[in-house]
Amino acid sequence: MTSFDLRALKLRSGEQFQDEVEVQLVPLEFGGQRYLPVPEQVPAELRATQASTGTVFELSFVGRLHGPCQRCLRDTAIDHSVSAREYHASAPDADEELRSEYVADHNLDLSAWARDALVLDLPVQILHDPDCAGLCPMCGKDLNDEPHEHEEEHSDPRWGALEQLREQL
Repeated sequence: MTSFDLRALKLRSGEQFQDEVEVQLVPLEFGGQRYLPVPEQVPAELRATQASTGTVFELSFVGRLHGPCQRCLRDTAIDHSVSAREYHASAPDADEELRSEYVADHNLDLSAWARDALVLDLPVQILHDPDCAGLCPMCGKDLNDEPHEHEEEHSDPRWGALEQLREQL
């Protein structure tokens, strides 16, 4: 896990610290699937700006995730650019909403912050191609390789009365 020691920052109000850091990304679960960051260590730009009531942190990096397409299960890699911002109030009695959950004991947990920022910025579905056809629900074949249709199955006879009603309408 990568963390940054905030005691090294000696900023006055309005001053800014900027540095390039290596952030360790961890594997994550998304949509019931496991995705691995490749590489695990990514270069990131960390900025800290001292405000009169606290510190604004900014983290920017590009992460690459490898895992399955969520429609057809093909091996997929996506590159995602992340830019995240956090505020942490200086006063110890400040409202909890004004204190960053990534700051504890004068350390900024960059790995946890990077993971959360990456997940929050991901698309709804990770697909190998935006037009992915997925898997056939009947036979399980990949519809991207073998587009096909199955003959319509006969309906369950227990639904016959409802079928007759539908035909009358």
